Amino acid sequence: MAETRYTPRDHFQEVTDRIVAALEAGVPPWRKPWDSDKAMPSGPFNAATGRRYHGVNIMLLGSHPRTWETGDPRWCSFDQAKAKGWRVRKGEKAALVFFFKPVQVADRDAPEDVEKEKTVPVLRAYPIFHAATQIDGVPPYVAPGIEEAPWRAPEATETILHNSGAVIREGGDKAFYAPSQNLIQLPPKSAFLSADAWSATALHELGHWTGHESRLNRNLSGRWGNAAYSQEELRAELCSVFTAAEMGLPLDLGQHTSYIDSWVAALKRDKREIFRAAADASKAAEMCLGFHPDYAARLAAEKSADGVVAEQPRPLARQTASAAPTPAAAYGPMPTHIARRLNPQPAAEATPATPPTIEEAPTWTYAPR
Repeated sequence: MAETRYTPRDHFQEVTDRIVAALEAGVPPWRKPWDSDKAMPSGPFNAATGRRYHGVNIMLLGSHPRTWETGDPRWCSFDQAKAKGWRVRKGEKAALVFFFKPVQVADRDAPEDVEKEKTVPVLRAYPIFHAATQIDGVPPYVAPGIEEAPWRAPEATETILHNSGAVIREGGDKAFYAPSQNLIQLPPKSAFLSADAWSATALHELGHWTGHESRLNRNLSGRWGNAAYSQEELRAELCSVFTAAEMGLPLDLGQHTSYIDSWVAALKRDKREIFRAAADASKAAEMCLGFHPDYAARLAAEKSADGVVAEQPRPLARQTASAAPTPAAAYGPMPTHIARRLNPQPAAEATPATPPTIEEAPTWTYAPR
């Protein structure tokens, strides 16, 4: 009898193939017509522990059909459900989440007088089940209101932008972050299709802002059309998605995925890129959300519960921009996923525009500080 060899699954490749297929399809098959009653009210989290999922798991669980069919973002493992007195239904197929586990391995390149082991992160996959559709006994999901999650108030984006200390200029017909001047440029609010479209764009540019060398220190040297530019666009857009999910903004992950076709080549070249990008975006989103005092308090409480010494959030000093900003044209065409949030003929003032009045935008009028 011939010996059967076991071939381990390549989870890096499986996840990359799934996301590339969604990008190439234009509209992922799990996306449904917009239904506000089924919008995901928060980022995916563990039903048993209350802990939020991070990195690529936000994409995988947030865009999962079960999440969108029910609006319930809760998942947990078989053992966690059992410990809670819940029961995973017989025959249910698990979804997978991924974590990097530190493992000691032999270091063959180490000199003779140096320790022969090193620690490397190894990807591990864990099966989990959806609370509302695969597990019996789980209490119905009730999305937290503004009282429980103040960072979901309509003005939360403005609070985050103000507390970040970022320089934000309003006017013109382009949205971009200028690393050399360390400033964000946004069209006037009246140019956007909705308050949520403005928030998504503002959070996207703030995502770029987090990558400055004085903050998370990502590679911001890319120019329009090259690989570094596409990689940073991926991180900023995922940051916007992850942040919006925690803020309860109606931004669906499938829609964002279908917007950005420039990622496909990079993901096909490197099966680990989506994991790195999602990890970077999670860090950026946590930084952005940390500028909301109530969310910062929540993060501090979570870290304290885990035995980690939590840093107290510090308001940043208001930054200043250089006197001669680079012309907007130098930053190339506006990405499609940003352009689609603007009205067909956005305002094109060359100087900062007057914000809309209360009558024009009663729920999201913004007064630049």
